[in-house]
Amino acid sequence: MMRALYSGVSGLRTHQTKMDVIGNNIANVNTTAYKSMSINFSDLMYQTTQAATGPNAETGTAGTNPRQIGLGVQTAAISTKITEEGATQSTGNPFDLKISGDEFFVVSNGVDTFFTRDGSFYVDAAGNLAMSSTGYNVMGWQVDEKTMNIKKDTVTPLQIMGVEHESYGAEYTQSATAGGIIDWNDDDQGEATGKMMNLQIYDNLGFSYTVKMSLHNAYHETGTDYSYYVEMEDIVDATGKSIIENIKSADTNNDGKVSEEEKQAVLDKLLGAQQPTKVQEEYGMAVSTTTIGTTSYACYTVDVGGTETQCRVKIKGDAKSNDSLFVIDQATQKYVLNPNVANTGIPLYDEKGKALMDANNNPITQSIGEVVDKVYGGNISYQQARNAELLEEGNKLLVTEKNVSGVVLTYKGTDGSLETVAGGGGDNDKSATLDLSSLGEAFTKINIDFSKTLVSDNKGKSTISIEKGDVEGLESGRSLGTIQGVSIGTNGMIYASYSNGQKKLLGQIAVAEFANASGLQKEGNNLYSATQNSGDFDGIGIDITQNGDCMNTGVLEMSNVDLSSEFTEMITTQRGFQANSRIITVSDTLLEELVNLKR
Repeated sequence: MMRALYSGVSGLRTHQTKMDVIGNNIANVNTTAYKSMSINFSDLMYQTTQAATGPNAETGTAGTNPRQIGLGVQTAAISTKITEEGATQSTGNPFDLKISGDEFFVVSNGVDTFFTRDGSFYVDAAGNLAMSSTGYNVMGWQVDEKTMNIKKDTVTPLQIMGVEHESYGAEYTQSATAGGIIDWNDDDQGEATGKMMNLQIYDNLGFSYTVKMSLHNAYHETGTDYSYYVEMEDIVDATGKSIIENIKSADTNNDGKVSEEEKQAVLDKLLGAQQPTKVQEEYGMAVSTTTIGTTSYACYTVDVGGTETQCRVKIKGDAKSNDSLFVIDQATQKYVLNPNVANTGIPLYDEKGKALMDANNNPITQSIGEVVDKVYGGNISYQQARNAELLEEGNKLLVTEKNVSGVVLTYKGTDGSLETVAGGGGDNDKSATLDLSSLGEAFTKINIDFSKTLVSDNKGKSTISIEKGDVEGLESGRSLGTIQGVSIGTNGMIYASYSNGQKKLLGQIAVAEFANASGLQKEGNNLYSATQNSGDFDGIGIDITQNGDCMNTGVLEMSNVDLSSEFTEMITTQRGFQANSRIITVSDTLLEELVNLKR
């Protein structure tokens, strides 16, 4: 029989095999992370009819080449473009992952370990991250319970939605930070209520409360002292009810209810209670009129006890001038009633500031020494003296001494920065301790840092406020949080986000790399297994960022099949198959002619 006949048969077989490879590529053109394959041919073997001879120097004949007849073709190799990355397909599913690099995901069926580029994952009923197609568990590293960091040990299934991850525990507030500007021209600070500041806190059980505090102007003489005080007002729960009124221990007289005095006694203990301090306090005054001659003037009647009252009309001048009502006592450095006007009375002025004169062109005066002495006790602060001119507008009377249920803040006159916090009992001289432990077991101490506050002109508006947490935002506390979602980072780390704003590290997806990825054996279902020629998997894997690669979420890797190349290969394969079939046809014709010789 003719050798060409068998060569043609081998050609048909190999081209059929190539067509099988091409057909498989085209069939998987839309298979997730499919890697296209290619086939290479090699000549099969040769029959040597004459061996090669070398040149013969004695006879002078030249050498001859070997005479060999080929016996066909065979498949040399079927290779996979396994390191050629496919295009990216967006899915929007946060559990869909695409590897940018040469690594593989590690998955397991519970017995054997496989590798895949198919990152189409989901979370099963047990909370495990698994392959959508096979249900095999995605493998990775767990979180060390002591350090709360990833422990890169032998890979295990990643259970990311277990019972232990459903909630994030509550934590009490330990620190708070005050910041902003204090402008002493802010009218709110001069009122009895002060400028209100709310601090949101959490107790040990995660319940939220609002601590209400107020800022007040304290005694400050221009160029000498800049002081303010922060006072406790109340603590209310999430419904707006005062929790102090519900504290049984506050009912000291055992009448079944907490009076305002008993409530104040509790507030005094929380932020600390100062001794009488040079601060402002305002009391209401009645407005009346007085008649001088035939003209009526508005004035303020001060009730000092009993029936004695005294009318006051607008006071002239700066508090330090000789005709002022108050002057500085050099011995005590306090403002006292001006002895020059205390006995003779003070000049009276009309509403436009014009002095009232008698018939002899002398100022009309009104004696108020005894009244002022009874109200002020003989002493008055500069703040009260400079406000004496404003009595007509404010309907208020200022006194100097009061007990402060809070802390006193003193600022530097050089730059307006905080100098000290008096009586706060904080971690340092610029902080105060809000001790809530007396309210119950669920409460603790909160350190309030006032160092970030500043005294400065801000167009009459103070911006001071208090926020939970230290300057770095730590120790702010939180309520109990329920899981809201799971996200995967580019490094494969898996985080759970909770309703209280916290994040928790659940684990990290490990990847595998091989010295010869083309040596992996295909197992179907987009899976590969290690072989002797691919290199072994050490059971631990690597962090994908170790090679500078990453994982992209919400996308999948598409097939890397190039249809244009596949159709071109299909044409050449078809022509090769046709040509080999012609070899068989022609060989058959030759054999037919040979048989016909017998006729």
